[in-house]
Amino acid sequence: MEYAKTIEGYLSKHPNWQDELQELRDLLARTELNEEIKWGAPAYTLNGKNIIGIGAFKNHLGVWFHQGVFLKDVQNKLVNAQEGKTKALRQWRLEKGEAIEGDLLMEYVQEAIENSLAGKEVKPERKKGVRIPPELEAAFEKNDPFKKAFHSLTPGKQREYAGYIVEAKREATKVSRLEKITPMVLEGVGLHDKYKNC
Repeated sequence: MEYAKTIEGYLSKHPNWQDELQELRDLLARTELNEEIKWGAPAYTLNGKNIIGIGAFKNHLGVWFHQGVFLKDVQNKLVNAQEGKTKALRQWRLEKGEAIEGDLLMEYVQEAIENSLAGKEVKPERKKGVRIPPELEAAFEKNDPFKKAFHSLTPGKQREYAGYIVEAKREATKVSRLEKITPMVLEGVGLHDKYKNC
């Protein structure tokens, strides 16, 4: 699926949620937040920081608070979309036909803005280093251009490739995966690059 490049483009991709999305846009337009498109969806920023995101799905509409972990959430409206993974992001979900509680939502939005201005922020943990599996080490010894190309990749792409080899249980699968990734590494592309722009 292609990312929307404009808010209007996003709305047109979600005809079942257009009224609700527009209502949310109208509410957020009353704030000092800047409306942008990020990751193909409406995003609301302040001083370059992500504050709110909205998104339509098959069964629900989501309002994301990027630093929602700091919100008081007295009304218990927020959920952690990926328990155990997501540290700061919290989501307010709306089912089809559920009324948007505009005044209450705006209280949450205002608190999120105040928290951002106060500098409350969970910074993502940066992964350190890349653990190179023995199969890759052996391939490096046989193929110097492959080794140089691998080490010129970003640490994230290196981790993707290393993990791809390690995940294979059988030796034959590891060998076939190594054969598959060799031309990709030499081209300087990541394992999942083809999915990142869809």
